[in-house]
Amino acid sequence: MFNEQNTVENYVVSLLTGVTPPPVTGRESHEDAAPYIPLGRNHKGAGWHYVPAATLPRRVNDVFIEAYLREALTRLTSARAAQPERADAVLYKPRAIVLSVRSDGLIRANEEFTAWLRGERSMPFGENNQHVTIHLLSFTELDNNQYIASTQVTFRAGAAERRPDLVLYVNGIPLALLEAKTPVRNAVSWVDGAKQLHDDYEKFIPELFACNVLNVATEGKDLRYGAIHTPLEHWSPWIVDSLKARLTASKQNQASVDEEPRHASHPPVPDIKQLAESIPNLLRPNLLLDILANFTLFATDKKKRRLKIICRYQQYEGANKIVQRVLEGKTKKGLIWHFQGSGKSLLMVFAAQKLRMAGALRNPTVIIVVDRLDLDAQISATFHASDIPNLVKAESRAELETLLKQ
Repeated sequence: MFNEQNTVENYVVSLLTGVTPPPVTGRESHEDAAPYIPLGRNHKGAGWHYVPAATLPRRVNDVFIEAYLREALTRLTSARAAQPERADAVLYKPRAIVLSVRSDGLIRANEEFTAWLRGERSMPFGENNQHVTIHLLSFTELDNNQYIASTQVTFRAGAAERRPDLVLYVNGIPLALLEAKTPVRNAVSWVDGAKQLHDDYEKFIPELFACNVLNVATEGKDLRYGAIHTPLEHWSPWIVDSLKARLTASKQNQASVDEEPRHASHPPVPDIKQLAESIPNLLRPNLLLDILANFTLFATDKKKRRLKIICRYQQYEGANKIVQRVLEGKTKKGLIWHFQGSGKSLLMVFAAQKLRMAGALRNPTVIIVVDRLDLDAQISATFHASDIPNLVKAESRAELETLLKQ
């Protein structure tokens, strides 16, 4: 009998890990010994190691796997290596953030946890109680992390108990969730999976999303992803280069036989090939960590609400191409064509943020020049709402030259 588990879910796991999960028999025990998971990316699939949920060394109400996170703390934070007992003092912090979700709100908790994940927090573990940076993840040495993909992980918060289809752990921290739906019913689509994550899981087990980077929903043909609290209409596809070429060719062929060409907002019906390309690309470890480190923002909207924003595929590609060109020292000009609503202001924010964090550039100055008053207001509002530091506005070339000399 075909269902979402033995079709879409298992297929996604095979794409990510290179193995197909064994069938669930109901006899699995959480008392089984935890498997040995090597550090670094798996050479199979997209780089993840598959581990059955029943063998993970966790309790049903644990958000992160403390045994794995404790090992990562000792491994990644240099001042901790000689005194691993201090791990408890560090682990108290993420535990407290998880416990604050219901009182402080999910966005606030996620913003604080993101700061810890990015290495933006420190503790007095150095000589003479000097503060040293705490590293829960490594963004530079990717193979110094542990990558686990596990299915049907049961999580309990109070009276609520839920079981996400797929959880991706890095150093024991659940950074991404995926919900799969059946591909054989026309009435079911990725929307059903997204609604389950957005309307059900986030509401009844918000603790699980305190450290979340992104969520994914698919029915095996189409895929959408979004950050916590992102309305469903803003969940986005993840399009890779080979798929772009296919979609373009398909639209051109359709236009030649249709009486009226399809509108650009109505692409051809997706198929299984999209999943085979999008899943390993979006969820490969280096890209997921890149989104966490450089393509995640917390902004305040006009109603003073705090929002989490992650990049769309065109913003990710565009910003990385800008950064790559700068790092390579190319002197030729570059041009990016935008369509209305593509998020060009946020693309500039992401590019500026990644340029600022690039160690080789030593905290560069990024200049943005606009040619319209409305665009000036839009760009300024986007940067200020995203809490980008050290913003200075120059009204003329003379003011700009003065600022650059300071």
